Amino acid sequence: MLALDGMFAFALWDARRGRLLLARDRAGKKPLFYHDGPGLFAFASEVKALLAHPAVPNERDAEAIPLYLTYGYVPHPRTLHRGIRSLPPGHRLAATTAGTEGPTRYWRASFRDGPACDEDEAAERLREALRKAVARRLVADVPVGAFLSGGIDSSAVVALMAEQAPARVRTFCMGFAGAPTYDETAHARVVARRFGTEHTELVVEPRAIELLDRLVWHHDGPFADSSALPTFLLSELTRKSVTVALSGDGGDEVFAGYRRFLAGVLSEKLPVLARRGMAGVAGLLPEPDERRHPVRLVKRFLESGAGSLAERYLGWSAVFSGAAACLRPELRPAAAPESLLAPVRERLEAPGSTLARLLTLNFETYLPDDLLVKVDRMSMAHGLEVRSPFLDTAVVELGAALPDRLRLRFGRGKRLLRRALRGLLPPEILDRPKAGFGVPVGAWLRQGPDGFLQDRLLAASSPIREYLEPEPVAELVRAHLARERDAGAQIWTLLTLESWLRQERSR
Repeated sequence: MLALDGMFAFALWDARRGRLLLARDRAGKKPLFYHDGPGLFAFASEVKALLAHPAVPNERDAEAIPLYLTYGYVPHPRTLHRGIRSLPPGHRLAATTAGTEGPTRYWRASFRDGPACDEDEAAERLREALRKAVARRLVADVPVGAFLSGGIDSSAVVALMAEQAPARVRTFCMGFAGAPTYDETAHARVVARRFGTEHTELVVEPRAIELLDRLVWHHDGPFADSSALPTFLLSELTRKSVTVALSGDGGDEVFAGYRRFLAGVLSEKLPVLARRGMAGVAGLLPEPDERRHPVRLVKRFLESGAGSLAERYLGWSAVFSGAAACLRPELRPAAAPESLLAPVRERLEAPGSTLARLLTLNFETYLPDDLLVKVDRMSMAHGLEVRSPFLDTAVVELGAALPDRLRLRFGRGKRLLRRALRGLLPPEILDRPKAGFGVPVGAWLRQGPDGFLQDRLLAASSPIREYLEPEPVAELVRAHLARERDAGAQIWTLLTLESWLRQERSR
């Protein structure tokens, strides 16, 4: 039996049996949408392609909007259209004249607190698995390059490419004008010099925010992750030189690189009364006007301390906490806590260690619904293929079986990965703290064209008024412009929603 690996979304027609088989890759790198209606089963890689069929209804699912405001995306299999579903990653679906069978899962990354093992041996196995994963993704009859941020994951990919590539590796990086907190170009240069790459940098200016409508069109809907903007520009830059680019996507998801993993593990060890007390202390802390300010991170951790693990996770990761306050009355029932928690609760209440459950949740929600959507849509907008060695099946399965102590220890994630890369990466790269691919969207919105926010979000003709109350939206914009808080992420979320609704009107 042939087992497919890599990234794919396909439909296979069995004419003899009159059976259509749809399948999507394990991690969800490639999209696949379908409509299952009376007398019609239709599928496509884009929602706009399905809506081009006259028998596919273009009906918004208004009850999905609270989910979008909370997560920054609509968790699969739902979409913002009633009659359109997304096939989940690692699933297949069969359709015949008698109806559909599935979706049925064919693979899952089984994260668990694995048995104890020799750390040196595990590090060597991981390094070799990554080396093979990179080698497989270097096979191409077109030029291949790499995204390089200067973080551990992308630096590891570049280092292993330099070992095996037949020619000098081309790397591509971006920085942000006037925003040193978000600029990682200096770290990327260290790696580029170490491995002798042909390095290209792009500095993104605040006016890039004017690409908003193009991004929404390529995403087929609103998308709250503002790092889509630099990803779009980086892909455009990269495609001028190469056709394929390797990335470090997946390293945080497989090897526990996010702060929310540490937050979840720490909070679970605290007594309930202590966590409730922390929530009270949070109100005494100031609200810094900087999204990455340490006090802001601590405040958010403390604020969500009193609830269940699912409630805490949502509090740390939600774009809008308490989205109901912005919604019109008829939509507020869809923002009930149980509805919003449903996509995370089942995974976080499953058996297993706290860290393993958080890794499963992140791999099955944020990774395919946010990170991989962003990279796929923004790269394919320029005809660039992005390959992710850290999402190689062998690498994922190795990472999923690790003991927790090799993932997160002494408050630091990626323990085994760092050990595996010791001697390969420069110490200043290997030991630097997690930065993340952030964007100074809050500052950009304050520097935007005159009247931009007012015209898009506050005008009486704004389409978001169909779903949102104008007063809380106006207060959000006012507080941000007055520098009372950094509401850049929330405002960007509303702007992409407004853009999609406006584009839907003209469809």
